[in-house]
Amino acid sequence: MTGQYLNWQAAETCAQQLLGRWDGRDPGGALVSFDSAGERFDHATGVADLATGAAFCPDTLSRLASVTKHVFCSFVLAHGDVIALTDPLGRHLPKLAPALGAITVGQALDMSGGVPDTREALTLLGHSVYTRSEAPDLLAFHEAMQAPSYAPGTEVHYSNGGYRLVEEALRAKGLDFAPYITELSQPLGLDFVAQDYWIDPLAGLAPGYWAGAEGWQIGMQGMHLSAAGALAGSGRSLARWGRALLAGEGAQAGLLEQLSAPRHLSDGLSTGYGLGVRHQKIGPHGLIGHGGSQPGYKSFLLMCPEAGVGVAMVANRDDANGADMTAQVLAVLLGQQTPATAAHGLAPGLYVAPEGADWLEITSTTACRLDDEVALYAAPDGWADSGSPTSRLQLHMDGGDIVGFVGHAPVHFSPAHSEDGRPKHLEGCWQSDLHGGMLEINEGAVVIGAGPTRQVMPLQSLGNGRYLFSRLDPPCSRRICLCETGADCFTLSLSRARGLGWHRIF
Repeated sequence: MTGQYLNWQAAETCAQQLLGRWDGRDPGGALVSFDSAGERFDHATGVADLATGAAFCPDTLSRLASVTKHVFCSFVLAHGDVIALTDPLGRHLPKLAPALGAITVGQALDMSGGVPDTREALTLLGHSVYTRSEAPDLLAFHEAMQAPSYAPGTEVHYSNGGYRLVEEALRAKGLDFAPYITELSQPLGLDFVAQDYWIDPLAGLAPGYWAGAEGWQIGMQGMHLSAAGALAGSGRSLARWGRALLAGEGAQAGLLEQLSAPRHLSDGLSTGYGLGVRHQKIGPHGLIGHGGSQPGYKSFLLMCPEAGVGVAMVANRDDANGADMTAQVLAVLLGQQTPATAAHGLAPGLYVAPEGADWLEITSTTACRLDDEVALYAAPDGWADSGSPTSRLQLHMDGGDIVGFVGHAPVHFSPAHSEDGRPKHLEGCWQSDLHGGMLEINEGAVVIGAGPTRQVMPLQSLGNGRYLFSRLDPPCSRRICLCETGADCFTLSLSRARGLGWHRIF
């Protein structure tokens, strides 16, 4: 594909219009486009710091969050003599339980391993996103886990936990991610920095904001960041890194091809997610990229290798949609249309699997499975498709039920039927089997915390011993599934961390 087919003027107008939707007095962001020759345009809007009023510009440092993943995978690939994608995690982290130790390094990175997500597992224990936690303690936390969220190689679902474990495996060999980032950045002129903790000072870093009832609030995370989302950098440097990947020269020779090489489930099915990058299409064009999201920050890097072009996006506002913004700019550039949500044919409502904790809620435009909400698009023959490689839903109606595939695994959901009355048989005090967490169930509600942090969360019945309750942890509210598994025991599950066991203590 040559430059004569690329409409840079229209793409630039699209970028300006997208950024123009934000009030320039609010937190902002930047879009930077590029090709093999260099930057084609950059635009920014809004404020980098509401306290000082400094403008957000393409050189403003922002948290790149999960865009970090493919950069970390380049670190893994650079040390193939020390750790191989085919190695079981247990070879490098011998204290892992056998079921987790059997997951390969590649599966941990390509989201097919089922490694429980660290942050969501902490939520299931009642910890806030603001709770401070250290890297060694979080490794011990994973070492205490006995099972993955699903059988490795049978499903693809997003989780940061595998990246944490692979980083710890390399750390045990004396290989740290931060020095690698310094070595990577210097010859390319990047301002990338890998941080361990959110509160570590970084000159020039824009605070991230989320919109609360009382206005913009500063985002925060107490958990050790890990190589799943440790990078900070500017939109301009993210674009410069994208150009280096597309050029494939020097230290980056063949790197994009390695990162984006197809990965497969145990049955041979190609998943659409590689090593920290996802595949998607706009019209006939294949795209490669990844997004990032942390409290107050959004980012995305999206590239079209056949055209040799890409777009980088960063923002210090939680409501930004980097996936949509970069896709729209590239679609205009390539003369294509982005998919539009349309009547998908699925009946809105709340559904539940025949057994276990799996549940699904359908609206006119979205699907929420185990509290993971994605947009739905109409697909041929009455199907609906999320199109997301890490939250793939391919569903259709079968009478009053919904059947299809979730993360490429077959599923069957039936309408949820609420049971009358509160579940008196669950009332009492409960303890986490492995981690020592405590909660109470009283008068039909889950109670976690003490004093001013005490939350009382009513149980909503789904039928057959399954219940939902909502835990508020601003800026998020999480819907957790409680699933009875026997006398005096149940599990708690979110999409990225499933089956945390609890037993009654009185």
